[in-house]
Amino acid sequence: MALIEPKHTTIEKTIQTNVGRVILENHTDFPTSESNLYCITERGDTVWQAEKPKPASLYIWVKLNEEGFSLSAYANTGHACEIDLATGKLISQVAFK
Repeated sequence: MALIEPKHTTIEKTIQTNVGRVILENHTDFPTSESNLYCITERGDTVWQAEKPKPASLYIWVKLNEEGFSLSAYANTGHACEIDLATGKLISQVAFK
């Protein structure tokens, strides 16, 4: 895979999966109109942008779950989320303090 170029900030984490490469960009100064957690193909095409628990949310942490079908992620708005690896859609979310 070629060098990955971030969309807006810097890349904090990448996870290679069977769907593509999951990218988490730094949330600082990332536009809230987009998701800073997304998946790209080998060629760099976007597969999905992760659905956010709130419009102003950005993700600050992510990991691939053991079963390999979903991601666990925390958002800066106080949400713990489970995200479908194939689609980027929220499976569940819990607000925490």
